[in-house]
Amino acid sequence: MTTITESTLISGVYIAQLRAFGDDRGTFRETFRREWFPQRSWDTFQTNCSHSQKGVLRGLHYHFKQVDYWYCPRGLIRAALFDMRPDSPTYMATQTLDMGEKQDNGLFIPIGVAHGFATLEDATLMYIVDNYYNGGDEFGVAWNDPTLGIDWGLDSPIVSGRDQQNRLYENIPQNERPQSSGTTNVVD
Repeated sequence: MTTITESTLISGVYIAQLRAFGDDRGTFRETFRREWFPQRSWDTFQTNCSHSQKGVLRGLHYHFKQVDYWYCPRGLIRAALFDMRPDSPTYMATQTLDMGEKQDNGLFIPIGVAHGFATLEDATLMYIVDNYYNGGDEFGVAWNDPTLGIDWGLDSPIVSGRDQQNRLYENIPQNERPQSSGTTNVVD
C-alpha cells in the first residue's frame, strides 16, 4: 500500500512512498492515483516525460495555475523546492529530496512552490500536471540564488539558456510572485 505523508519542511508538499511488487519477471507499482491528493481536481491533466543526462539542472520553475506530481522511474535526481507563498506557514522554506528507482517515491508540488531537479545520474522524470501546458504560466527563480541555499549535489550543472535567465527571488516583481496558497495570480 502506498503511504502519503505531508512534508515537515514545506506545507502542502506531499511525498508518496510507493510499494513495488516483484517476482522473477520484474516489478510492478502504482505510481499515481488522483485520490491520493483530494485537495486538487484532476479532471484535466497532462502527463509529461523528461529524459536528462547526468549533470543537467532544470529549474527552478513555479506556476499559478497548476500543480505537479513527479515520479522518477530511472536514474537518480535531486528535487529541490522553495515555498514562495507568503501566507504559507513555511514561506521561504527550501527542501531537497532524492528521487529515483531506488528511492521509489513520488512528489506532489502545490501551486506557488518553485521546483527543479538536478540529475545525479542519467534519469527519466515522469510528471503529471493538473492543467494543460500554458507557457504564460511558467515562471522561474534562479537555481543558484544564495538566499535559497540549495545543495544540488552538482559542481558544474548544465543549465538551459532560459533557466540561466531566471532572476534572484529578491528581483522578482511582486505581481510575478504567488500571492497566496493555492490561488491563481493575474500577471500584468
